[in-house]
Amino acid sequence: MDSDLRAASETPISFTLMVHHVVLYKLKPEVTPARVEAMMMNARMQLLKIPEVLSIKCGKRIDPELDWPFFIAIDFESMDKYAIFREDPIFVKFTEEIIKPNTEDSLALDFEMDPGKDVQFS
Repeated sequence: MDSDLRAASETPISFTLMVHHVVLYKLKPEVTPARVEAMMMNARMQLLKIPEVLSIKCGKRIDPELDWPFFIAIDFESMDKYAIFREDPIFVKFTEEIIKPNTEDSLALDFEMDPGKDVQFS
């Protein structure tokens, strides 16, 4: 009976650990520094309206030689919350109106994090 109880309470790792989603973007040649600033502002203003988003960070490269001049990083409680986020109308609109017109390539990276630790120190 004890093993049955333990098996029932265990869940797959992907559902118990927090998710850190990072997307690196290559910008279209005509994107100005002012437009990058507007993209950053829009990312914070729009994506934080989505309940599944725990936190968001975005920024621009320091080194002009880097291939990926813009990034967005978002934390979620679980892969389930991330899946819900991807279908959210706010995210879909943000992607269509802000990301697609200004970027020509992207690299998405997803990481699992220990939910018991402060993200700053993990």
